[in-house]
Amino acid sequence: MSFFDSEEPGRGSLSDRRRIRAVGFAVFALFVALIARLYTLQVLQVSTYRSLATQNQVRSVVTSPPRGLIVDRNQNLLVGNQVVESLTVDQTIVTKSPWVLKNIATELGVPLANIQAAYNSPQQSPYAPVSVAYNVTKAQIIYIKEHPSLFPGVSSSLGTQRVYPEGTTASQVLGYVRQISASQLAQYAAAGYQAGDQIGQAGIEASYEKYLRGVPGKKTLQVNFAGKVVGTLANTPPKPGDNVVLNMDLNLQKAVESALSSQIAKLSHTYDPYRHQYFTNLSGAAVVENVNTGAIVAMASYPTYNPSVWVGNISQAAYNKITLPQYGDPTFNRAIAGEYTPGSTFKLATASAALSSGLISPYYYYNDTGIFNIPNCKVGSGLCSFHNSGFEHLGSINVTTALTASDDIFFYNLGYMFYANTQTYGTSPIQNMAAKYGWGSPTGVDLPGEASGLVDSPALRALLHKKYPKAYPYSSWYTADQLEMAFGQGETVITPIQMANAYATFANGGTRYVPQMVAGIVNQNGKVVKTFAPKVAAKVPLSAVDRAAMSAGFAGVISNPLGTAYGTFSGFPLSSYPLAGKTGTASVTGLEPNAWFVAYGPLPKPQYVVTVVVDHGGFGTSGAAPVVRTIFNYLRTHTIPPVTFGQPHIPAGATTYARYGIKTTPTATTSTTGVGGASKTGGSATAPATTTTTKKG
Repeated sequence: MSFFDSEEPGRGSLSDRRRIRAVGFAVFALFVALIARLYTLQVLQVSTYRSLATQNQVRSVVTSPPRGLIVDRNQNLLVGNQVVESLTVDQTIVTKSPWVLKNIATELGVPLANIQAAYNSPQQSPYAPVSVAYNVTKAQIIYIKEHPSLFPGVSSSLGTQRVYPEGTTASQVLGYVRQISASQLAQYAAAGYQAGDQIGQAGIEASYEKYLRGVPGKKTLQVNFAGKVVGTLANTPPKPGDNVVLNMDLNLQKAVESALSSQIAKLSHTYDPYRHQYFTNLSGAAVVENVNTGAIVAMASYPTYNPSVWVGNISQAAYNKITLPQYGDPTFNRAIAGEYTPGSTFKLATASAALSSGLISPYYYYNDTGIFNIPNCKVGSGLCSFHNSGFEHLGSINVTTALTASDDIFFYNLGYMFYANTQTYGTSPIQNMAAKYGWGSPTGVDLPGEASGLVDSPALRALLHKKYPKAYPYSSWYTADQLEMAFGQGETVITPIQMANAYATFANGGTRYVPQMVAGIVNQNGKVVKTFAPKVAAKVPLSAVDRAAMSAGFAGVISNPLGTAYGTFSGFPLSSYPLAGKTGTASVTGLEPNAWFVAYGPLPKPQYVVTVVVDHGGFGTSGAAPVVRTIFNYLRTHTIPPVTFGQPHIPAGATTYARYGIKTTPTATTSTTGVGGASKTGGSATAPATTTTTKKG
C-alpha cells in the first residue's frame, strides 16, 4: 500500500465527514421545524384548537314548541295538543346491530317495514336519535327498558301531537299538519325549519302557520368522547305558538253541517220523478257570513272526514279514501274551491247591471209569453228559441216579479237588449257588474286553495277555443251565448264563498267585504296580539229605488205565493223574522242540475247571509232551500255571541283543561320526529313536537 492510500487511524475520509455533517444539519433543521410547529400549535393557535376541542364535546338540540290552539269565537277548542310518548334509536348502534329494529317491530306489533321506513327517512337528522314510533304504551316502554340487551340504544321521550276534540266538525276549514316535506324544507329553511318539523298543510293550520308554530327552543349539551350527554351548558326553552281565534261559532257550525249532511243523505240515490233519473252520491257546501263585516261564522263542506286520520302513519288505503274523487274527496273544501254553474242566482248581477246602467227601470215591464225568440235568428244557425224552465208564462212583469218568480224569459230579454246595444252599454256590462260582486276572482278569504271561478264572456270563449278547439269549435260570441250567460248558464262557475259574499254585498247596501275566518291571535299569556278588522274590497253602487225593487223581488222569493221558495218556507215565522233569497237551478248536461239557494235576513236590516249548494241536487227550492231554512231557524232561535279573546295557551296535557281534550301532564321533551309505524297496541306515527340535534365541528 502506498503512502497516498493510507488513512490516519480513527478518522474517516473527507467525504464521510461531509456526509455526517449534512445529516447533522438536516436533523437540526427538523428539530427547529418541529419546535416551531409546536410553538404555533401550543402558543399562537391555542385559542383556535381549544375552541375546536370544545365543539367536539358540544351538541345543540333544537326543541320544537307546542303549536298554538285553534278555538271558536266562544273559546271552544277545535284543535289542541296531546302528549305522546315515542321510541328513539341510536343510529350508531343500529348501524352495528340492525336486528334492533326487528325487535322493536315485534314488541309493538307493527310491520318491520314501518319501523325501517321511519329509520331510513331522509328527513331525519344525521346527528340525532331517530324516532321510529309514537303513542307507545307505558307497558311497552317498561318492557323495553327492562330488556336493554334486546333493545340497545333504544329510549323513549315525550312530545305533543295534534288532537281534534270535535271530530269531523269543520275539518276542511281547520286543516292538518304533517312533517315538512323536502320541497317545503328548501322553501322555509331560512325561517328556521329543520328536517322533521311539523308544518301546516291545509286550512287554518297552513294559512296561520307563522302564528301557530311558535319559536323553537335550544339546549346546548356537553358530551363525552362516546357521545353520551354528561351535562347541560345552556337551555333556551321553546315558546309555544299563539292561539288562533275563529269567527266561527261551534254550535252553529254543527247545526249547518247536520242540516247539509241530512239533506244530502235524504236525496242521494232517490228517484227524481221530474227528470226521471236517480240522484247519485251527492256533495255540497254551505257558508254563513255576517253581511256587515264579512266574518264567516260557519262553513261546511260535504262529504267530510276526521282529521285525526293524519295523526299517525296514514296508510295508502286511508289516504285514498280521503283524497280520491271516487270516495268523494272529503279533504276538498267545496265551500271555497268547488266551482258550480250558478243558474238563476246569477240574476243578481244581470238585474243590477240592467238597472244601474239605465237599460231598464223598476217600472219597465216585459210581456212573458213563455218563449223568447231571438230576433232575425235563422233556423239552422243555432238556438233561436228559449223558454222558461217550467214552460210557464207570466204575462206582463217587471224586474221585481221576475226575480220573485225566477222568470227566465225576462232575463233572456235583458241579455239580448245589452247584446243589441253594445255601442251604448259596451260589450260586457253584465260581466263588469259580476266582477264588482266579486265573481270571477278569489274573494281573498284567509284559507289556502280558494278557486277564482269564471264568468262567461267573449274573451273567455276565444281563450277556450284556442286551448281546446275540439271542445270549443267556435271562437265567436253568439246571441245565444249572451242569453245563457244572462241567467247563469254557459261557462260561468261560482264558488259558494263567492255567492255568499256577493249577496252579502247586496244585503248590506253595496259594500263588499273580504271574507274573514279568523277574528284574532292570542299569545301564550292570553294577551291579544292581533285582531282582524273588516276589510272593504269594493263598492257596488245602486240607487235606493233600484235596490228597493230588487230587494222586494228577493223577499218575494220566500214570502210571495209566486216565489220559487214560497212552499219551502211555508210555516216559517216570516212575520217576526222576515227573509229574502234566491233559488238557482243550474243545468248540467246529462245530470241533475246543481241546486242553489241563498238567503239573507232578518229584514229590513240583515245580519247574516246563508248560501247552500248541492251538486246535482235538482231544483234549488227542493235541493238546497230546505237546508237554508233549517240554518235560519237556528239563527232565529240562538244568539251568536261576540268573539271572546284572552284564553292563554293551554299546556299539552294540563289536567285542569279536560274540556280541551288533554289527557296527561308532560315533562321536558327532547324527542325527534320521523314517520314511525302505527301500532295496534298503542304505537302511532305522527311526529310530535320535535327536536333536532346538530353536531358542531
